[in-house]
Amino acid sequence: MSLKEKITNDLKDAMKSSDKLRLETIRSIRALILEFEKSGANRVLTEDDEIKMLQSAVKSRKEAYEMYLKAGREDLALKEENEIKIVSEYLTKQLTEEEILNQVRLIATEIEAKTKADFPKLMPAAMKVMKGKADGNLVRQAVEKVLS
Repeated sequence: MSLKEKITNDLKDAMKSSDKLRLETIRSIRALILEFEKSGANRVLTEDDEIKMLQSAVKSRKEAYEMYLKAGREDLALKEENEIKIVSEYLTKQLTEEEILNQVRLIATEIEAKTKADFPKLMPAAMKVMKGKADGNLVRQAVEKVLS
């Protein structure tokens, strides 16, 4: 089932259950999909496009969450946190920090990356393997840790 079909089904379910936050969040994802389709890209929405779209939605919500916390608006921060959880349901299971670190160690061994000078070689290789499965910042931290 494509992301668009899943979103449509979940949108109906959210309407039936009167879950306003879930409905609002799913609508925002649907809007991203529609925006892509009408962008004139003249191509079909791929799984990579879906992952980028969802990761972007999570990232923007994380940034808003941080700003709300700094401003002392716990109520709005909680709303953003709940939206992050909803959007994350559509992403593939994210790797834990331990799993990321183990993957980076394996990749570093394969490509013989040992020093900080090898960062430009290891980081792209690690991101290629963990694309859509791990947050880029966590991968960067793991790469720095392995190379230090």
